[in-house]
Amino acid sequence: MTYCLNPHCPNPPNPEGTKFCLSCGAKLTLRSRYRAVELIGQGGMGRTFLGIDEDRLNASCAIKQFFPAIQATTALAKATELFKREAEQLLQLGEHPQIPSLYAYFEQEKRWYLVQEFIDGVNLLEELKQQGTFDEAKMRALLGDVLPILQFIHQRQVVHRDIKPENILRRRRDGKLVLVDFGVAKQGSGTQLAQTGTRAGTQGYAPMEQLRGGQAYPASDLYSLGVTCVQLLTGKMPEDLYDSMEAQWVWKAQLQKQGRAVSAQFAAVLDKMLQELVRDRFSSATEVLQALADGAIAPQTPSKAPGSNKPAIAPAPPPAQPTPKTVAQPGSFDAIAADLAEIKSQFTPGNAPPPAKPQSGKTTTPSPAKPSGFDALEAELESLKSEYGESNSE
Repeated sequence: MTYCLNPHCPNPPNPEGTKFCLSCGAKLTLRSRYRAVELIGQGGMGRTFLGIDEDRLNASCAIKQFFPAIQATTALAKATELFKREAEQLLQLGEHPQIPSLYAYFEQEKRWYLVQEFIDGVNLLEELKQQGTFDEAKMRALLGDVLPILQFIHQRQVVHRDIKPENILRRRRDGKLVLVDFGVAKQGSGTQLAQTGTRAGTQGYAPMEQLRGGQAYPASDLYSLGVTCVQLLTGKMPEDLYDSMEAQWVWKAQLQKQGRAVSAQFAAVLDKMLQELVRDRFSSATEVLQALADGAIAPQTPSKAPGSNKPAIAPAPPPAQPTPKTVAQPGSFDAIAADLAEIKSQFTPGNAPPPAKPQSGKTTTPSPAKPSGFDALEAELESLKSEYGESNSE
């Protein structure tokens, strides 16, 4: 069968071998080479077809047709830019075996097309529905497969910006995970990957720096991957795993309700991926892989988020350091300070004289109680110093 690519065709299916649609008369091949055979997906930006490449022995391919529902000039221009960007990203990144390769990008009959490698498999959301929730072993395998892909794209200054279960496919022929849909991916320059611009990403999966400011970092992709992980672990949607009143993720409580758990070390890794502030997350996919391998990561204490009413738990203060001895400098000798120090040394706890015995027949009046922590000797020394201090010294 050949499927007509005219979006307005009343009866798109055509018999195999037909060159022009029997219903609308539209040409059925693209560049006299690519032929659509089945509609496999559609959305607000266009449609995706399973196709064949007649110049490559009818090898399978995926044909993306850009046909956005929006028609406003500004929005249409932005959507066109995103579609073109996906082609550019696939051209740059398609050399990776777990990223689809780009075959062609062109315009025909005032519609844009992108032809890429067809990935025969199911996405992780479909896998979740078919097979149920993932356990820790399966989640570790997933991270071991996806994190190297993120290493690859981040090293090339690209941030995906839309990682979610639907955009990770498990390839049938080898079980490998493949990252797809680079339509909103952003490319940086040099070592700075943050880009200010389109607020891209999917609500629930994208971190706040993307949704509020249009900025994206490698840590932004790691956040979205963390959300994907806790969704697959619990079987719950992201909105059911986040307590907006307390501003915290509650995925572990959901897992506990199911009578399930993961190791403390693995939970700590996921918690760090899910931190609200960029600086509190892992900065790279390499760091996550290292933490998973080492097993040496402490439970996370998030920083206080801007505008949050919950104070951050302050870290324990460092141990007190011994006060260094003051070395006298030439021309700055303080005789009074030296005398006071000498007096004080004579009345340290180890050198204090024993209390005088009361004389026979006389009643000793007890001294008034001093407040806790009061040091009479220290107070007198400070009084003497203030009276004969440096201001009166010659």
